Amino acid sequence: MLNTIQTGATASPTPFEVQTFAKPQDRKRLTQVALKAFCALAEQWGLTGAEAAALLGVSDSTWDRIKRGHWQQPLSQDQLTRASASIGLYKGLRLLFADDMATRWPKLPNKGPLFQQRSPVAAMIDGGIPVILETRRYIDAVRGGL
Repeated sequence: MLNTIQTGATASPTPFEVQTFAKPQDRKRLTQVALKAFCALAEQWGLTGAEAAALLGVSDSTWDRIKRGHWQQPLSQDQLTRASASIGLYKGLRLLFADDMATRWPKLPNKGPLFQQRSPVAAMIDGGIPVILETRRYIDAVRGGL
């Protein structure tokens, strides 16, 4: 993608720097805000420490350090992907439901084929990034966002 910068009367195309989770400087910059948001959703959803750790892709002891604010290292690309997709799912649920169902839905048993009688949280933990992303797409589709 090119971004055009105006220089006097002529415009010259310059490369647009794309943010990715692959770049160490982007991960370093995004980690703290992602962790703050993920901690808030873990509390809202009533996740246990083990559930939150598994959903984020960290050990239980790392999750404990994150919750206490004692984590200063950048998250990995996979961990940021998990956090980002979970945060997007949280937002989608808030847009879909006008009541407490937005915070209850992730832990309720679900008959949908993606969840197979498990809660969305259990399915996302078991299925990892692909199921986390698919769950987010599912909610976006249900609310008409796709």
